[in-house]
Amino acid sequence: MSSPRGIESSIARALATAGVIEEPHFHDTVDLAWPRVVTGFAIMSKRTVDLALVGLVIGPTAVAGLTLASAFWMVAKFLAIGLAGGTVALVSQNYGGGDDDRAAAVVRLAVVLSILTGIPVVAFFGLGAEPLVSLLGGDAESIGYGATYLAVVAPGLFFEYLNLIASRTYAGVGDTVTPMAVRAGGAVANIALSATFVVGFEMGVAGAALGTAVATALVTVVFAWGMTGRSYVRGRGASPVPLTLSGPIFDRELLRQLATVSAPLIARRAAQGLVVFPLLAIAATFGPVAVAAIGVGRQVRELMGSFTWGFSIASSTLVGQELGSGGEAEAEAYGWGIVRLSLLIYIVVAAAVVVFADPIAGIFVDDPANQALSARFVRVAAISVIALGVDGSVTGALRGAGDTRIPFLSALAGLYLVALPAAWLGTVVPAIGISGLLVALLAEKVIPMAVNLWRFRSNRWKVVSRGYRPDPSD
Repeated sequence: MSSPRGIESSIARALATAGVIEEPHFHDTVDLAWPRVVTGFAIMSKRTVDLALVGLVIGPTAVAGLTLASAFWMVAKFLAIGLAGGTVALVSQNYGGGDDDRAAAVVRLAVVLSILTGIPVVAFFGLGAEPLVSLLGGDAESIGYGATYLAVVAPGLFFEYLNLIASRTYAGVGDTVTPMAVRAGGAVANIALSATFVVGFEMGVAGAALGTAVATALVTVVFAWGMTGRSYVRGRGASPVPLTLSGPIFDRELLRQLATVSAPLIARRAAQGLVVFPLLAIAATFGPVAVAAIGVGRQVRELMGSFTWGFSIASSTLVGQELGSGGEAEAEAYGWGIVRLSLLIYIVVAAAVVVFADPIAGIFVDDPANQALSARFVRVAAISVIALGVDGSVTGALRGAGDTRIPFLSALAGLYLVALPAAWLGTVVPAIGISGLLVALLAEKVIPMAVNLWRFRSNRWKVVSRGYRPDPSD
């Protein structure tokens, strides 16, 4: 019987023979990606479980409410993901170039910025939950559920900001196992807590939100141990670029670099998060069932997108480290190999979800009419996830080089020039109707993928990266 490593080697040889990815590059990618894939499934499963629990216990109006509230959570989280993306780019290049102290200074600065931005965001969402959710429209019952969820879950955002910086720091130094273990443990705690609060204590949507907030805080506590340079088990898990208070907190040059790399990422993520609000407002004109259906479709896509968590961060880390040591040709080979590998995997994943769309939709809603509509959104989401996977890998490569402006502009084009107009058209042309939302679900991923592939092929990202690499003469 073949060992797991032997099976991996056989797959690597087959993929190399087929011209997908070089054998050593496949092993490097898998070593970095699989823990992030597990992490992605763990994190996405938390929101999936929340939706499924309230959907089956309360009904589609509760699913619609959580969908409305989750839009606010995600746009706030996306801001932190942008900062974390800049962190992994600078940490990987400096760590790859042998400058550990500078990499540690990046982490310290990123943590401080996360704290300064996280506190006002939590206060804003916690105190203004009901008027914020009401802005999206919908029926009063859905708004009530959404406001309750957002108000209770808001404190968890502060801890999520810190968790993102910790995860990306570990990824930047080539360790994706430690954040996987911590995040997966948090996901298990989240599921257990949410199920206990929702079903055991009959707390409804408030219970789902409380479970998420408490579990997120627990993850931060665990991360703090390793991020300060202490190992977890048998000398493992200590960050090689530990968070300390020694040295200046605000290094002007590092702040400039972090802002330059992160600003387009933050803007891109903000654009992705903000577009959900008008899309949900448009969906609300078709009733709470439509809001629930698009929420289910997007959530299933996010769960499938867990593979992208691995490929994107592997691409950023491997490309960034190769660039940091001056290996531009090798960085390009890593990037293209990971793009082709993600395309292959996502074709298989998408096909499976399309086939099983009806039972998947049934996990969230049990009414036949509601299930049929949700299944339509699940199928289109599955097709769009192919573009999401390819775009995630190529964007990861660009991010590893510090080239983040074009991915931002491509996201704007896909979301606001194509997806949003397509959804709006369904409200004014009866023949299109709710199909406009389905077109939007597809377009928001296909357009950025095409533009970012063009950018990577141009090789301009190599030139951009030269402005962020450590000086080889130091």
